[in-house]
Amino acid sequence: MIDRDGYRPNVGIILCNWKNEVFWGKRVREHSWQFPQGGIKPGESPETAMYRELEEEIGLHPRHVRILGRTREWLRYEVPEHWLRRDWRGNYRGQKQIWFLLRLVGRDCDVRLRASTKPEFDAWRWHDYWIPMETVIEFKRGVYRRALEELAPLLRRRHGQRRPARAREPADAVERG
Repeated sequence: MIDRDGYRPNVGIILCNWKNEVFWGKRVREHSWQFPQGGIKPGESPETAMYRELEEEIGLHPRHVRILGRTREWLRYEVPEHWLRRDWRGNYRGQKQIWFLLRLVGRDCDVRLRASTKPEFDAWRWHDYWIPMETVIEFKRGVYRRALEELAPLLRRRHGQRRPARAREPADAVERG
């Protein structure tokens, strides 16, 4: 579903733990990391789409998270022409997103990257809230920055403990040959 301006409605998810570190997922068979995100289906509210994407991409259910807030307005980014599928060229410009800030109230072991039949991530890690923007694909950097800035005041500040971000294999990972 693309709006009349050429943007596909989408949700983005910033999931944080009790130390205000954020979930960072590695795309399957790629060396790129990102936050969970996905399209809003016709008839879905942004919140309903967020919960669906959360379950599809990282296996978490509503009982595992608490919503801390969401962006007030749609945040938009344009997809470069060479990234567009051939059948989308001409009427598709990019995505417009509502971003949600969630707190994980479950445990790390509740994250299940293989919860769906088409996993989007093959590894994950916790990372400092202010992720280095150069790690985000260039055309999404502005949206990530605006979402992180708008939602940051909703976090209660925690001082002290910091640990290095480590990539993790999911507990239910399939043996790779």
